[in-house]
Amino acid sequence: MADDKKGGFLSDLFAPVGGFGVTFATMFRKVATTEYPEVKRPTAQRFHGRHQLNRHPDGLEKCVGCELCAWACPADAILVEGANNDDASGQRFSPGERYGRVYQINYLRCIFCGLCIEACPTRALTMTNEYEIADNNRADLIFTKEQLLAPLQGGMVPAPHPMVQGMEERDYYLGKVSQATPEQKEWAQAHHAGDPQTQEATS
Repeated sequence: MADDKKGGFLSDLFAPVGGFGVTFATMFRKVATTEYPEVKRPTAQRFHGRHQLNRHPDGLEKCVGCELCAWACPADAILVEGANNDDASGQRFSPGERYGRVYQINYLRCIFCGLCIEACPTRALTMTNEYEIADNNRADLIFTKEQLLAPLQGGMVPAPHPMVQGMEERDYYLGKVSQATPEQKEWAQAHHAGDPQTQEATS
């Protein structure tokens, strides 16, 4: 009985010392935590991040307003309103018959499943590696077409503008258009003189 009491007393005495020993040993281990946001780990190659609406090499939009992405979305996060291109004035947003006049993605609902990407017939919608889209305002998490459109690259002219002369819609998807032609640049300068994007693209 006395031995039991003695063993219990010693274990109670050295228990805190054992606990401190674990803490002390842990202090010298390498930290496994990534110091985000100072240090950002690269994402996987096929990471599902923020969406992007792509353009053709001359600047026309790939989205033809078919709304298949909205139909495929299981979370009802996508709103698309298509409209017809105006051939009479030569103002085209896409090489197709229609284009996406309104395009919105509600990131309060989006589950980043990628089904909208699979449904898109023109590869207009893809997903980037960008994941920093948190906000403290719910309204700012509904991204509009202007926010989702890919930035203009070299050789592109912002839509609307005519198609490349002599080309049909299928020629765009066959890769026959490499950049905006001088005629397209002149048309954009004449019709969008006050647009800083057009000024930069055509200069």
